[in-house]
Amino acid sequence: MEYDVVIVGGGPAGLSAAIRLKQRAEKDGKEVSVAVLEKAAEVGGHILSGAVIDPKALNELFPDWKARGAPLETPVAKDRFLLLGPQGSAPLPMPLMPPFMHNHGCYIASLGNLTRWLGEQAEALGVEVYPGMAASHVVWDEPTGRVKGVVAGVFGIDREGKPTGDFQPGIELHGKYVFIAEGVRGSLAKTIIARHRLQDGKSPQKYGIGLKELWQVPAEQHQPGLAQHTTGWPLDEHTGGGSFLYHFGDRYVAVGYVVHLNYKNPHLSPFDEFQRFKHHPDIAKHLEGGTRISYGARAITEGGLQSIPKLSFPGGALIGCSAGFVNVPRIKGSHNAMKTGMLAADAAYDAVQAGRSGDELVEYQTAFEKSWVYKELSVVRNAKPLLSKFGTTLGGALGMFDMWCRTLLGGWSPIPTLQHHKSDAASTEPAAGHKPIAYPRPDGKLSFDKLSSVFISNTNHAEDQPAHLKLLDPSVPIRVNLPKYGEPARLYCPAGVYEVVYGDEAARKDPRFVINAQNCVHCKTCDIKDPSQNIVWTTPEGGGGPNYPNM
Repeated sequence: MEYDVVIVGGGPAGLSAAIRLKQRAEKDGKEVSVAVLEKAAEVGGHILSGAVIDPKALNELFPDWKARGAPLETPVAKDRFLLLGPQGSAPLPMPLMPPFMHNHGCYIASLGNLTRWLGEQAEALGVEVYPGMAASHVVWDEPTGRVKGVVAGVFGIDREGKPTGDFQPGIELHGKYVFIAEGVRGSLAKTIIARHRLQDGKSPQKYGIGLKELWQVPAEQHQPGLAQHTTGWPLDEHTGGGSFLYHFGDRYVAVGYVVHLNYKNPHLSPFDEFQRFKHHPDIAKHLEGGTRISYGARAITEGGLQSIPKLSFPGGALIGCSAGFVNVPRIKGSHNAMKTGMLAADAAYDAVQAGRSGDELVEYQTAFEKSWVYKELSVVRNAKPLLSKFGTTLGGALGMFDMWCRTLLGGWSPIPTLQHHKSDAASTEPAAGHKPIAYPRPDGKLSFDKLSSVFISNTNHAEDQPAHLKLLDPSVPIRVNLPKYGEPARLYCPAGVYEVVYGDEAARKDPRFVINAQNCVHCKTCDIKDPSQNIVWTTPEGGGGPNYPNM
């Protein structure tokens, strides 16, 4: 199937690109064919974010979005930032924070529902949107390495790799240009970045894991428009992270926790840190008496400006979180993802109209470097590396100083641009150098276990398909990771996918590594954090994975 533009990923970036392409064509009275492939069973099904949404990009894409019924209904009415201790807290005065850290003019919403709405707008403009179609392979033009398209829609392969009675071989979708909008740590993006060396000269990408629950609380404790963020407890001074808690919609409270994946202690479990965090008095009072509705987890790009790869390659471009445009201090990225999709769309539309095909969209890179996305990320460029180097208190204070300087002095600061020096996987230290962490048992009221959490994420995969979590060397988990690191996959996975089971449990003998791929919520943390870089996340059969309602 031939298209002008093929877009892999039906998230905010991919759909904004598709919409912009069709808007340009409609304005000019031209035709441009656009296909969007989405691996979730429905558009928005795999979207997970806080989310406080800055409507800046949406204002550009649809100036009349309110009249069109975009689901941004709860404006932020109150900003609160707390420094947590084990039992108490101290408020951090909002006036001390740079203006861009304030959420005035932003909206608390479900990013999944906004994405569903964007999908409707795209289809109304004539975009061909294909949910349940996982793009599993790049179609290369050999030997040049130009990206011609992707293979999508392979179904009916059993766990032995053989065709079943439901086998469908998949379809090659070719595009004059192919946009990769898979989100964080996408499997096709990894392949393209490696082949075309797009990360050369850049810092390694950095990541966090974001865990989120959606609660419905009694009306008397609902505070529509409250946006509360915290840092500090339960993480120690040199383990980065923090929380969000947003009141919106029909008595909803979105509560979540982010742990930076450059943590050193392999005994740490981000999921269990999140569960005990909810017992803090300043969090529990928002949730007590409520009902937990949904749960999910997702990796977050945190490297910032220094880690953004080259954005164009022969035949296409990286957009949204496939490249990594999250503003870490703001805990926001969807507006930047949307804008980069629009910038790439403008470059591709102009190229197609000029009769070009399959070359590099260098205009997109230039447009990005002149955009408000680049300017926004430039101001916060040192926030993450300062936290990594100096810890939460000193690093946070230095980061605030640096951001104020760059805000007030036209981008200048006495602190030079700092780089990230190693991957999050390489940050993991041997277990012998750290104390194990004794996490409290979940009480079933505020805190829960992994399997009951996965159940309410609506996660499902076809049971007879090949495991989409691959081990480069099956011996490494037991031979290397278990004795050296305690096999941290048991702990960093937020869905109970990885286990070490023993033939003799009492004597802890005859260990075996088990992968419960059916539980996978597609967060990609294993692909990022495995200290041996032995786990490779690949796309399962289309439609598999979580299905997040109102997330």
